[in-house]
Amino acid sequence: MRDEVQPWQWDEATWRGHVGRVRAGDRLVPRRWPTGARVAVALSFDSDHETIPLRDGETRPGRLSQGEYGARAAVPRILRLLADFDVPASFFVPAVSALLHPGEVESYVAAGHEVGVHGWIHERNMLLAPDDELELASRSLHTLERLTGVRPVGIRTPSWDFSDATLRIIGELGLTYDSSLMADDEPYELVENGRPTGIVELPVEWIRDDAPYLTMERYGAPRPYTPPRELLTIWRDEFDAAYAERGLFQLTLHPHVIGHRSRLVVLRELIAHIAGHSGVWFATHAEVAEQARALITRTPADSVSP
Repeated sequence: MRDEVQPWQWDEATWRGHVGRVRAGDRLVPRRWPTGARVAVALSFDSDHETIPLRDGETRPGRLSQGEYGARAAVPRILRLLADFDVPASFFVPAVSALLHPGEVESYVAAGHEVGVHGWIHERNMLLAPDDELELASRSLHTLERLTGVRPVGIRTPSWDFSDATLRIIGELGLTYDSSLMADDEPYELVENGRPTGIVELPVEWIRDDAPYLTMERYGAPRPYTPPRELLTIWRDEFDAAYAERGLFQLTLHPHVIGHRSRLVVLRELIAHIAGHSGVWFATHAEVAEQARALITRTPADSVSP
């Protein structure tokens, strides 16, 4: 242990190598979004359901029922809400969730929503060997394609974890975008060791995620600390800024978290606020990534520079 080199002892090549392994490249924001819109709105739901306790080896009914609520009660409400506003969304689904609730993922596609990869059992990929991470990601991709009839084009890693092998695996699987990293508010191209990859990043942020505000664990530290209606203020301000900057407003939600009665009110009011603006393009993550990816082959003048 005493012979181990500490970070403060790294030479410049070492710390630059760590920082440069996966980096944000060109910002990819069109001058105008489709239909001439000034802002893109990408709503997403991580349908984790029972996979969180299963991943941790928790097989007792209590926590499993908390996840089951997401599939049983929350998802139907969410789908009705999205239909009320005619808003498409992206659902990132662990393959085990999809196998437990195959009719659910079919209903996503039937309603015009996107289904994206979200791991096998919400595994912690930074604890996996690269071959195991690749095998689980590949198995997840093929399972979702078999159940929905549509091959996913994007991934959100479980817990937004990103191992040293994750970007390579995304490329090997032929996925066109990721939504797990946080280097910008706007879409950007992922760069690996100084080389552009052609893979689009649709960045997430804990600010725009329901779980940090509302998660409850009976025997753990997490406790809901934000009244749901305060989230409306935070997320409305995030959208208003994206609207002013002609960029992207992206939101990450979880059915078992946001789908309770007193919380879904907040999402309804937020969507109503957004829909009350002119020039709003509601889109799936795949659709936003397609617009962003088209800019990679264009001249720098066609995109907005950081």
